[in-house]
Amino acid sequence: MKSPCAYFFAFMLCPLAALFADESPAAKKPNIIFILSDDQGYGDVARHGHPLLKTPNLDKLHDSSVRFEKFYVSPSCSPTRAVLMTGMHEFASGVTHTTDPREHMNKDAVILPQLLKSAGYNTGFIGKWHLGNDGAYAPDKRGFDWCSTNVGGPNVHFDPIFIRNGKRERDKRKGYREDIFFDEAMTFIDESKGSPFFCYLATYSPHAPLAAPDEFVAPFRGKVDPDEAKFLGMVANLDYNLGRLMKYLHEKQLEENTIIIYMNDNGQTHGLDVYNAGMRGSKCTIWQGGGRAMSFWQWAGKWQPHAVNNLTAHLDVLPTLCDIAGVKLPAELGPKLEGFSLRPLLESPAKQSWHDDRILFHHVGRWPSGMAAAHKYAMAAVQTGDYLLVRSQPCDDPACNLYSSQCTTLRSVEKGATRATYTKDNAQLHWGVTPHGHWALFNLKEDMTCQKDIASRHVELTSKLASAYDKWWDGVFPTMIKHGGDKGVPLPLKGAANFDK
Repeated sequence: MKSPCAYFFAFMLCPLAALFADESPAAKKPNIIFILSDDQGYGDVARHGHPLLKTPNLDKLHDSSVRFEKFYVSPSCSPTRAVLMTGMHEFASGVTHTTDPREHMNKDAVILPQLLKSAGYNTGFIGKWHLGNDGAYAPDKRGFDWCSTNVGGPNVHFDPIFIRNGKRERDKRKGYREDIFFDEAMTFIDESKGSPFFCYLATYSPHAPLAAPDEFVAPFRGKVDPDEAKFLGMVANLDYNLGRLMKYLHEKQLEENTIIIYMNDNGQTHGLDVYNAGMRGSKCTIWQGGGRAMSFWQWAGKWQPHAVNNLTAHLDVLPTLCDIAGVKLPAELGPKLEGFSLRPLLESPAKQSWHDDRILFHHVGRWPSGMAAAHKYAMAAVQTGDYLLVRSQPCDDPACNLYSSQCTTLRSVEKGATRATYTKDNAQLHWGVTPHGHWALFNLKEDMTCQKDIASRHVELTSKLASAYDKWWDGVFPTMIKHGGDKGVPLPLKGAANFDK
Protein backbone atom coordinates (compact mmCIF):
# COMPACT_ATOMS: atom_id res chain seq x y z
CA MET A 1 0.00 0.00 0.00
CA LYS A 2 1.40 3.40 -0.97
CA SER A 3 1.81 6.03 1.71
CA PRO A 4 -0.33 9.19 1.74
CA CYS A 5 2.78 11.20 0.87
CA ALA A 6 3.43 9.07 -2.17
CA TYR A 7 -0.09 9.76 -3.40
CA PHE A 8 0.30 13.48 -2.72
CA PHE A 9 3.50 13.84 -4.74
CA ALA A 10 2.09 11.65 -7.53
CA PHE A 11 -0.97 13.87 -7.73
CA MET A 12 1.14 17.05 -7.75
CA LEU A 13 3.32 15.72 -10.57
CA CYS A 14 0.56 14.14 -12.64
CA PRO A 15 -3.08 14.30 -11.53
CA LEU A 16 -4.22 11.75 -14.11
CA ALA A 17 -1.50 9.26 -13.16
CA ALA A 18 -2.38 9.69 -9.50
CA LEU A 19 -6.03 9.03 -10.20
CA PHE A 20 -5.25 5.76 -11.97
CA ALA A 21 -2.71 4.80 -9.30
CA ASP A 22 -5.55 4.63 -6.76
CA GLU A 23 -6.08 0.99 -5.87
CA SER A 24 -9.84 1.26 -5.35
CA PRO A 25 -11.97 -0.49 -8.03
CA ALA A 26 -13.77 2.75 -8.85
CA ALA A 27 -10.51 4.39 -9.91
CA LYS A 28 -9.38 1.68 -12.32
CA LYS A 29 -9.09 2.49 -15.99
CA PRO A 30 -12.18 1.29 -17.80
CA ASN A 31 -12.08 -1.80 -19.94
CA ILE A 32 -13.14 -1.20 -23.55
CA ILE A 33 -15.02 -3.60 -25.81
CA PHE A 34 -15.44 -2.32 -29.35
CA ILE A 35 -17.75 -4.41 -31.56
CA LEU A 36 -17.76 -3.64 -35.28
CA SER A 37 -20.25 -5.49 -37.47
CA ASP A 38 -19.60 -5.96 -41.18
CA ASP A 39 -22.19 -4.75 -43.73
CA GLN A 40 -24.99 -4.30 -41.21
CA GLY A 41 -26.99 -1.21 -42.09
CA TYR A 42 -28.03 1.61 -39.78
CA GLY A 43 -31.60 0.34 -40.03
CA ASP A 44 -30.79 -3.28 -39.21
CA VAL A 45 -31.91 -3.12 -35.60
CA ALA A 46 -35.45 -3.15 -34.26
CA ARG A 47 -35.05 0.16 -32.39
CA HIS A 48 -34.39 1.89 -35.72
CA GLY A 49 -37.73 0.72 -37.05
CA HIS A 50 -36.92 -2.51 -38.86
CA PRO A 51 -40.22 -4.23 -39.73
CA LEU A 52 -38.96 -7.83 -39.38
CA LEU A 53 -35.90 -7.99 -37.15
CA LYS A 54 -36.28 -8.67 -33.46
CA THR A 55 -33.07 -7.60 -31.73
CA PRO A 56 -33.74 -7.57 -27.97
CA ASN A 57 -30.09 -7.33 -26.97
CA LEU A 58 -29.20 -4.57 -29.42
CA ASP A 59 -32.37 -2.79 -28.32
CA LYS A 60 -31.30 -3.07 -24.69
CA LEU A 61 -27.84 -1.73 -25.54
CA HIS A 62 -29.44 1.08 -27.54
CA ASP A 63 -31.65 2.03 -24.60
CA SER A 64 -28.80 2.01 -22.09
CA SER A 65 -26.28 3.86 -24.27
CA VAL A 66 -25.31 7.28 -25.46
CA ARG A 67 -26.57 7.10 -29.05
CA PHE A 68 -24.99 9.21 -31.77
CA GLU A 69 -27.80 9.82 -34.27
CA LYS A 70 -25.69 11.70 -36.86
CA PHE A 71 -22.66 9.41 -36.88
CA TYR A 72 -20.78 8.67 -40.11
CA VAL A 73 -18.31 6.09 -41.32
CA SER A 74 -16.76 5.45 -44.74
CA PRO A 75 -18.82 3.91 -47.56
CA SER A 76 -16.98 0.58 -47.42
CA CYS A 77 -15.11 -1.76 -45.13
CA SER A 78 -11.33 -1.27 -45.13
CA PRO A 79 -11.56 2.53 -45.26
CA THR A 80 -13.68 2.63 -42.10
CA ARG A 81 -11.30 0.28 -40.31
CA ALA A 82 -8.33 2.45 -41.26
CA VAL A 83 -10.02 5.54 -39.83
CA LEU A 84 -10.89 3.77 -36.57
CA MET A 85 -7.29 2.70 -36.13
CA THR A 86 -5.62 6.01 -37.13
CA GLY A 87 -8.04 8.83 -36.32
CA MET A 88 -7.42 10.20 -39.82
CA HIS A 89 -9.28 9.99 -43.12
CA GLU A 90 -8.57 6.67 -44.81
CA PHE A 91 -6.76 8.36 -47.70
CA ALA A 92 -4.13 9.63 -45.24
CA SER A 93 -3.02 6.04 -44.62
CA GLY A 94 -3.31 4.94 -48.26
CA VAL A 95 -6.52 2.93 -47.89
CA THR A 96 -8.80 3.55 -50.88
CA HIS A 97 -10.30 0.12 -51.58
CA THR A 98 -10.99 -3.29 -50.07
CA THR A 99 -8.63 -5.17 -52.41
CA ASP A 100 -4.90 -5.82 -52.32
CA PRO A 101 -2.81 -3.65 -52.16
CA ARG A 102 -5.12 -0.72 -51.61
CA GLU A 103 -6.52 -2.04 -48.33
CA HIS A 104 -3.04 -1.99 -46.77
CA MET A 105 -2.91 0.61 -44.00
CA ASN A 106 0.36 2.52 -43.89
CA LYS A 107 2.58 0.26 -41.78
CA ASP A 108 4.34 3.22 -40.17
CA ALA A 109 1.14 4.75 -38.81
CA VAL A 110 0.77 4.89 -35.02
CA ILE A 111 -2.59 3.26 -34.35
CA LEU A 112 -5.12 2.82 -31.56
CA PRO A 113 -3.92 -0.45 -29.93
CA GLN A 114 -0.36 0.87 -29.76
CA LEU A 115 -1.58 4.02 -28.05
CA LEU A 116 -3.71 2.11 -25.56
CA LYS A 117 -0.82 -0.24 -24.79
CA SER A 118 1.24 2.81 -23.85
CA ALA A 119 -1.41 3.55 -21.21
CA GLY A 120 -1.24 0.05 -19.72
CA TYR A 121 -3.97 -1.73 -21.66
CA ASN A 122 -3.90 -5.38 -22.67
CA THR A 123 -5.02 -5.35 -26.30
CA GLY A 124 -6.92 -8.08 -28.10
CA PHE A 125 -8.18 -8.46 -31.66
CA ILE A 126 -10.75 -11.01 -32.81
CA GLY A 127 -12.25 -11.46 -36.28
CA LYS A 128 -11.84 -9.43 -39.45
CA TRP A 129 -8.84 -7.14 -39.88
CA HIS A 130 -8.86 -6.30 -43.63
CA LEU A 131 -6.01 -3.79 -43.46
CA GLY A 132 -3.28 -6.10 -44.74
CA ASN A 133 -2.63 -9.50 -43.19
CA ASP A 134 0.94 -9.97 -44.39
CA GLY A 135 4.14 -9.19 -42.55
CA ALA A 136 4.28 -5.84 -40.80
CA TYR A 137 0.69 -5.05 -41.76
CA ALA A 138 -0.84 -7.85 -39.67
CA PRO A 139 -2.63 -6.98 -36.41
CA ASP A 140 -0.15 -8.85 -34.21
CA LYS A 141 2.55 -6.49 -35.53
CA ARG A 142 0.41 -3.39 -34.97
CA GLY A 143 0.03 -3.34 -31.21
CA PHE A 144 -2.34 -6.21 -30.44
CA ASP A 145 -1.09 -8.55 -27.71
CA TRP A 146 -3.67 -11.24 -28.45
CA CYS A 147 -5.11 -12.09 -31.88
CA SER A 148 -7.59 -14.67 -33.09
CA THR A 149 -9.33 -15.24 -36.40
CA ASN A 150 -10.50 -18.07 -38.60
CA VAL A 151 -8.86 -19.55 -41.67
CA GLY A 152 -10.87 -18.71 -44.78
CA GLY A 153 -12.35 -15.49 -43.47
CA PRO A 154 -15.91 -14.75 -44.64
CA ASN A 155 -16.09 -17.85 -46.82
CA VAL A 156 -16.14 -20.30 -43.89
CA HIS A 157 -19.18 -20.09 -41.64
CA PHE A 158 -19.28 -23.43 -39.86
CA ASP A 159 -16.67 -25.58 -38.08
CA PRO A 160 -13.75 -23.24 -38.90
CA ILE A 161 -10.06 -23.66 -38.17
CA PHE A 162 -8.70 -20.81 -36.06
CA ILE A 163 -5.35 -19.09 -35.79
CA ARG A 164 -4.76 -17.76 -32.30
CA ASN A 165 -1.62 -15.79 -31.51
CA GLY A 166 0.14 -17.08 -34.61
CA LYS A 167 -0.63 -20.76 -34.01
CA ARG A 168 -2.93 -22.54 -36.41
CA GLU A 169 -5.17 -25.05 -34.70
CA ARG A 170 -4.94 -28.61 -35.96
CA ASP A 171 -8.61 -29.41 -35.51
CA LYS A 172 -11.71 -27.57 -36.60
CA ARG A 173 -13.85 -25.76 -34.04
CA LYS A 174 -17.40 -27.01 -33.92
CA GLY A 175 -20.14 -24.47 -34.48
CA TYR A 176 -20.87 -21.17 -36.16
CA ARG A 177 -18.03 -18.74 -36.78
CA GLU A 178 -19.52 -15.70 -34.98
CA ASP A 179 -20.42 -17.80 -31.96
CA ILE A 180 -16.75 -18.76 -31.75
CA PHE A 181 -15.61 -15.15 -32.25
CA PHE A 182 -17.58 -14.12 -29.18
CA ASP A 183 -16.19 -17.13 -27.29
CA GLU A 184 -12.70 -15.95 -28.22
CA ALA A 185 -13.45 -12.46 -26.96
CA MET A 186 -14.49 -13.88 -23.59
CA THR A 187 -11.34 -16.01 -23.50
CA PHE A 188 -9.19 -12.94 -24.14
CA ILE A 189 -10.97 -11.08 -21.35
CA ASP A 190 -10.43 -14.01 -18.97
CA GLU A 191 -6.74 -14.11 -19.86
CA SER A 192 -6.35 -10.39 -19.20
CA LYS A 193 -6.54 -11.38 -15.51
CA GLY A 194 -7.76 -8.08 -14.14
CA SER A 195 -5.61 -5.77 -16.26
CA PRO A 196 -7.49 -3.08 -18.17
CA PHE A 197 -8.22 -4.44 -21.62
CA PHE A 198 -9.16 -3.22 -25.08
CA CYS A 199 -11.08 -5.89 -26.99
CA TYR A 200 -11.62 -5.14 -30.67
CA LEU A 201 -14.18 -7.65 -31.94
CA ALA A 202 -14.77 -7.23 -35.67
CA THR A 203 -17.29 -9.72 -37.01
CA TYR A 204 -17.64 -11.03 -40.57
CA SER A 205 -21.43 -11.11 -40.23
CA PRO A 206 -23.61 -10.13 -41.95
CA HIS A 207 -21.21 -9.77 -44.92
CA ALA A 208 -21.64 -12.11 -47.89
CA PRO A 209 -21.39 -14.97 -48.55
CA LEU A 210 -24.58 -15.34 -46.55
CA ALA A 211 -25.18 -18.17 -44.08
CA ALA A 212 -26.33 -18.58 -40.50
CA PRO A 213 -27.66 -21.39 -38.29
CA ASP A 214 -31.13 -22.37 -39.42
CA GLU A 215 -32.76 -21.31 -36.15
CA PHE A 216 -31.87 -17.70 -36.98
CA VAL A 217 -32.80 -17.81 -40.67
CA ALA A 218 -36.11 -19.68 -40.32
CA PRO A 219 -38.18 -16.76 -38.92
CA PHE A 220 -37.60 -14.77 -42.12
CA ARG A 221 -38.27 -17.44 -44.73
CA GLY A 222 -41.33 -16.68 -46.84
CA LYS A 223 -41.27 -13.01 -45.79
CA VAL A 224 -38.28 -11.98 -47.91
CA ASP A 225 -36.18 -13.66 -50.60
CA PRO A 226 -33.73 -16.43 -49.55
CA ASP A 227 -30.63 -14.21 -49.50
CA GLU A 228 -32.39 -11.53 -47.49
CA ALA A 229 -33.55 -14.19 -45.03
CA LYS A 230 -29.96 -15.37 -44.54
CA PHE A 231 -28.77 -11.79 -44.14
CA LEU A 232 -31.37 -11.04 -41.48
CA GLY A 233 -30.56 -14.34 -39.80
CA MET A 234 -26.93 -13.28 -39.54
CA VAL A 235 -27.97 -10.04 -37.85
CA ALA A 236 -30.22 -11.97 -35.47
CA ASN A 237 -27.26 -14.18 -34.59
CA LEU A 238 -25.15 -11.11 -33.79
CA ASP A 239 -27.89 -9.96 -31.44
CA TYR A 240 -27.88 -13.39 -29.75
CA ASN A 241 -24.13 -13.23 -29.28
CA LEU A 242 -24.25 -9.71 -27.91
CA GLY A 243 -26.65 -11.05 -25.31
CA ARG A 244 -24.21 -13.83 -24.40
CA LEU A 245 -21.40 -11.31 -23.99
CA MET A 246 -23.48 -9.00 -21.82
CA LYS A 247 -24.48 -11.92 -19.60
CA TYR A 248 -20.81 -12.91 -19.28
CA LEU A 249 -19.82 -9.38 -18.23
CA HIS A 250 -22.58 -9.39 -15.61
CA GLU A 251 -21.51 -12.76 -14.22
CA LYS A 252 -17.87 -11.65 -14.09
CA GLN A 253 -18.88 -8.38 -12.40
CA LEU A 254 -17.25 -6.37 -15.17
CA GLU A 255 -20.28 -4.32 -16.24
CA GLU A 256 -19.59 -1.21 -14.20
CA ASN A 257 -16.02 -0.79 -15.37
CA THR A 258 -16.43 -1.74 -19.01
CA ILE A 259 -17.26 0.57 -21.90
CA ILE A 260 -19.15 -1.22 -24.68
CA ILE A 261 -19.27 0.32 -28.15
CA TYR A 262 -21.28 -1.14 -31.03
CA MET A 263 -20.99 0.17 -34.59
CA ASN A 264 -21.47 -0.96 -38.17
CA ASP A 265 -18.71 -0.38 -40.72
CA ASN A 266 -20.64 0.95 -43.72
CA GLY A 267 -24.09 1.29 -45.20
CA GLN A 268 -26.78 -1.19 -46.06
CA THR A 269 -26.17 -4.23 -48.27
CA HIS A 270 -28.39 -7.31 -48.73
CA GLY A 271 -31.19 -5.86 -46.65
CA LEU A 272 -31.48 -2.73 -48.79
CA ASP A 273 -34.77 -3.64 -50.44
CA VAL A 274 -36.23 -4.73 -47.10
CA TYR A 275 -35.54 -1.61 -45.00
CA ASN A 276 -33.12 1.31 -45.10
CA ALA A 277 -34.44 3.61 -42.36
CA GLY A 278 -35.77 6.09 -44.90
CA MET A 279 -32.36 6.79 -46.43
CA ARG A 280 -31.12 6.90 -49.97
CA GLY A 281 -28.07 4.83 -50.88
CA SER A 282 -26.21 1.66 -49.92
CA LYS A 283 -22.69 0.54 -49.23
CA CYS A 284 -20.30 1.88 -51.90
CA THR A 285 -22.50 4.89 -52.68
CA ILE A 286 -21.98 8.47 -51.54
CA TRP A 287 -25.56 8.92 -50.38
CA GLN A 288 -26.63 8.85 -46.72
CA GLY A 289 -27.32 5.13 -46.83
CA GLY A 290 -23.66 4.56 -47.65
CA GLY A 291 -22.11 6.08 -44.57
CA ARG A 292 -24.57 6.76 -41.77
CA ALA A 293 -23.96 4.28 -38.95
CA MET A 294 -25.38 3.21 -35.62
CA SER A 295 -23.07 4.16 -32.77
CA PHE A 296 -23.99 2.98 -29.27
CA TRP A 297 -21.68 3.77 -26.31
CA GLN A 298 -22.49 2.30 -22.91
CA TRP A 299 -20.67 2.76 -19.61
CA ALA A 300 -23.04 1.51 -16.94
CA GLY A 301 -23.34 3.87 -14.02
CA LYS A 302 -21.13 6.51 -15.64
CA TRP A 303 -22.92 7.76 -18.75
CA GLN A 304 -26.60 8.59 -18.68
CA PRO A 305 -28.37 7.12 -21.72
CA HIS A 306 -29.36 9.81 -24.21
CA ALA A 307 -29.41 10.66 -27.91
CA VAL A 308 -26.82 13.02 -29.41
CA ASN A 309 -27.55 14.95 -32.61
CA ASN A 310 -24.19 16.64 -33.12
CA LEU A 311 -22.35 15.70 -36.31
CA THR A 312 -19.94 12.89 -35.31
CA ALA A 313 -17.86 10.28 -37.08
CA HIS A 314 -15.50 7.33 -36.90
CA LEU A 315 -12.72 9.93 -36.87
CA ASP A 316 -13.69 10.62 -33.26
CA VAL A 317 -13.24 7.09 -31.91
CA LEU A 318 -9.47 7.17 -31.46
CA PRO A 319 -9.32 10.64 -29.84
CA THR A 320 -12.18 9.69 -27.51
CA LEU A 321 -10.75 6.38 -26.33
CA CYS A 322 -7.30 7.90 -25.87
CA ASP A 323 -8.85 10.72 -23.85
CA ILE A 324 -10.77 8.31 -21.62
CA ALA A 325 -7.79 5.97 -21.20
CA GLY A 326 -5.38 8.77 -20.30
CA VAL A 327 -3.11 8.20 -23.32
CA LYS A 328 -0.35 10.73 -23.79
CA LEU A 329 -0.37 11.26 -27.53
CA PRO A 330 2.99 11.53 -29.31
CA ALA A 331 3.71 15.17 -30.08
CA GLU A 332 3.86 14.55 -33.82
CA LEU A 333 0.56 12.63 -33.88
CA GLY A 334 -1.82 15.05 -32.17
CA PRO A 335 -1.89 17.69 -34.94
CA LYS A 336 -2.58 14.99 -37.56
CA LEU A 337 -5.74 13.67 -35.91
CA GLU A 338 -8.90 14.77 -37.71
CA GLY A 339 -11.44 13.81 -35.07
CA PHE A 340 -12.41 15.15 -31.66
CA SER A 341 -13.00 13.63 -28.25
CA LEU A 342 -16.65 12.77 -27.71
CA ARG A 343 -16.30 12.94 -23.91
CA PRO A 344 -18.33 16.15 -23.49
CA LEU A 345 -21.20 14.55 -25.44
CA LEU A 346 -20.88 11.25 -23.59
CA GLU A 347 -20.78 12.75 -20.12
CA SER A 348 -23.65 15.22 -20.38
CA PRO A 349 -27.15 14.61 -21.73
CA ALA A 350 -27.68 18.34 -22.16
CA LYS A 351 -27.78 19.70 -25.69
CA GLN A 352 -24.50 21.51 -26.28
CA SER A 353 -22.38 23.32 -28.81
CA TRP A 354 -19.59 21.00 -29.97
CA HIS A 355 -17.56 21.73 -33.11
CA ASP A 356 -20.67 23.09 -34.77
CA ASP A 357 -18.70 24.33 -37.78
CA ARG A 358 -17.35 20.85 -38.49
CA ILE A 359 -16.94 19.70 -42.11
CA LEU A 360 -16.70 16.00 -43.05
CA PHE A 361 -15.28 14.85 -46.38
CA HIS A 362 -16.55 11.61 -47.90
CA HIS A 363 -15.29 9.72 -50.95
CA VAL A 364 -16.22 6.22 -52.09
CA GLY A 365 -12.74 5.62 -53.57
CA ARG A 366 -12.58 2.23 -55.30
CA TRP A 367 -11.54 3.72 -58.65
CA PRO A 368 -9.56 1.53 -61.07
CA SER A 369 -5.96 1.44 -59.86
CA GLY A 370 -3.78 4.11 -61.44
CA MET A 371 -6.70 6.46 -62.06
CA ALA A 372 -7.03 8.36 -58.78
CA ALA A 373 -6.69 11.86 -60.26
CA ALA A 374 -9.54 11.28 -62.72
CA HIS A 375 -11.88 10.38 -59.86
CA LYS A 376 -11.57 13.51 -57.76
CA TYR A 377 -15.25 14.29 -58.25
CA ALA A 378 -16.59 10.77 -58.77
CA MET A 379 -18.78 9.80 -55.80
CA ALA A 380 -17.68 12.52 -53.40
CA ALA A 381 -19.46 14.52 -50.72
CA VAL A 382 -19.01 17.27 -48.16
CA GLN A 383 -21.14 17.43 -45.02
CA THR A 384 -21.67 20.15 -42.45
CA GLY A 385 -24.55 20.61 -40.05
CA ASP A 386 -27.70 19.42 -41.81
CA TYR A 387 -26.29 20.00 -45.30
CA LEU A 388 -24.84 17.46 -47.71
CA LEU A 389 -23.02 18.51 -50.88
CA VAL A 390 -22.85 15.60 -53.32
CA ARG A 391 -21.39 14.49 -56.62
CA SER A 392 -22.73 11.03 -57.38
CA GLN A 393 -21.47 10.59 -60.90
CA PRO A 394 -19.02 8.49 -62.93
CA CYS A 395 -15.70 9.99 -63.89
CA ASP A 396 -15.17 11.59 -67.31
CA ASP A 397 -12.05 9.63 -68.27
CA PRO A 398 -12.83 7.36 -71.27
CA ALA A 399 -10.14 4.91 -70.11
CA CYS A 400 -12.26 4.10 -67.04
CA ASN A 401 -14.80 2.42 -69.34
CA LEU A 402 -12.37 -0.47 -69.76
CA TYR A 403 -12.41 -1.44 -66.09
CA SER A 404 -14.84 -2.54 -63.38
CA SER A 405 -15.55 0.03 -60.71
CA GLN A 406 -18.38 1.99 -59.15
CA CYS A 407 -18.35 4.13 -62.30
CA THR A 408 -19.54 1.04 -64.19
CA THR A 409 -22.70 0.90 -62.09
CA LEU A 410 -23.34 4.63 -62.32
CA ARG A 411 -23.07 4.57 -66.11
CA SER A 412 -25.58 1.74 -66.16
CA VAL A 413 -27.94 3.73 -63.95
CA GLU A 414 -27.57 6.77 -66.19
CA LYS A 415 -28.85 4.61 -69.04
CA GLY A 416 -31.94 3.70 -67.05
CA ALA A 417 -30.97 0.53 -65.18
CA THR A 418 -33.20 -0.30 -62.23
CA ARG A 419 -31.13 -3.21 -60.91
CA ALA A 420 -27.70 -2.77 -59.31
CA THR A 421 -25.58 -4.14 -56.52
CA TYR A 422 -27.76 -4.74 -53.41
CA THR A 423 -31.04 -3.70 -55.05
CA LYS A 424 -33.30 -5.64 -57.41
CA ASP A 425 -35.36 -2.74 -58.73
CA ASN A 426 -34.49 0.53 -57.01
CA ALA A 427 -31.13 1.50 -58.51
CA GLN A 428 -32.41 4.85 -59.71
CA LEU A 429 -32.85 5.92 -56.09
CA HIS A 430 -30.00 4.21 -54.26
CA TRP A 431 -27.36 4.58 -57.01
CA GLY A 432 -28.81 7.84 -58.31
CA VAL A 433 -26.60 10.04 -60.52
CA THR A 434 -26.30 13.80 -60.08
CA PRO A 435 -25.76 16.14 -63.08
CA HIS A 436 -22.24 15.97 -64.49
CA GLY A 437 -19.89 18.78 -63.64
CA HIS A 438 -22.01 20.14 -60.80
CA TRP A 439 -22.44 19.71 -57.08
CA ALA A 440 -25.91 19.01 -55.70
CA LEU A 441 -26.89 20.30 -52.24
CA PHE A 442 -29.46 18.75 -49.90
CA ASN A 443 -30.90 19.66 -46.51
CA LEU A 444 -30.91 16.34 -44.66
CA LYS A 445 -33.15 17.57 -41.88
CA GLU A 446 -35.91 18.27 -44.37
CA ASP A 447 -34.99 15.80 -47.12
CA MET A 448 -33.25 12.65 -45.90
CA THR A 449 -33.88 10.89 -49.21
CA CYS A 450 -32.06 13.71 -51.03
CA GLN A 451 -34.72 14.41 -53.63
CA LYS A 452 -34.63 18.23 -53.72
CA ASP A 453 -31.39 19.77 -54.96
CA ILE A 454 -31.20 23.24 -53.41
CA ALA A 455 -27.74 24.25 -54.69
CA SER A 456 -29.17 27.04 -56.87
CA ARG A 457 -30.90 28.54 -53.81
CA HIS A 458 -27.77 28.39 -51.62
CA VAL A 459 -25.02 29.49 -53.98
CA GLU A 460 -22.74 30.88 -51.27
CA LEU A 461 -22.87 27.71 -49.14
CA THR A 462 -22.41 25.49 -52.18
CA SER A 463 -19.36 27.48 -53.26
CA LYS A 464 -17.90 27.44 -49.75
CA LEU A 465 -18.23 23.67 -49.38
CA ALA A 466 -16.99 23.00 -52.91
CA SER A 467 -13.89 25.11 -52.24
CA ALA A 468 -13.32 23.29 -48.96
CA TYR A 469 -13.47 19.99 -50.83
CA ASP A 470 -10.92 21.12 -53.43
CA LYS A 471 -8.56 22.22 -50.66
CA TRP A 472 -9.01 18.93 -48.81
CA TRP A 473 -8.45 16.73 -51.89
CA ASP A 474 -5.40 18.68 -53.01
CA GLY A 475 -3.96 18.40 -49.51
CA VAL A 476 -4.52 14.68 -48.95
CA PHE A 477 -3.80 13.52 -52.50
CA PRO A 478 0.05 13.47 -52.30
CA THR A 479 -0.07 11.56 -48.99
CA MET A 480 -2.57 9.06 -50.38
CA ILE A 481 -0.35 8.42 -53.41
CA LYS A 482 2.76 8.12 -51.21
CA HIS A 483 1.12 5.43 -49.07
CA GLY A 484 -0.06 3.30 -51.99
CA GLY A 485 -3.64 4.42 -52.44
CA ASP A 486 -3.44 4.19 -56.24
CA LYS A 487 -1.32 1.07 -56.60
CA GLY A 488 -2.31 -2.20 -58.21
CA VAL A 489 -3.66 -3.46 -61.50
CA PRO A 490 -7.15 -2.33 -62.56
CA LEU A 491 -9.77 -5.06 -62.93
CA PRO A 492 -10.84 -5.52 -66.59
CA LEU A 493 -14.52 -5.04 -67.28
CA LYS A 494 -16.34 -8.35 -67.62
CA GLY A 495 -20.10 -8.05 -67.72
CA ALA A 496 -22.02 -6.41 -64.90
CA ALA A 497 -19.94 -5.20 -61.98
CA ASN A 498 -20.54 -6.47 -58.48
CA PHE A 499 -18.81 -4.84 -55.55
CA ASP A 500 -19.78 -7.03 -52.64
CA LYS A 501 -16.31 -6.97 -51.10
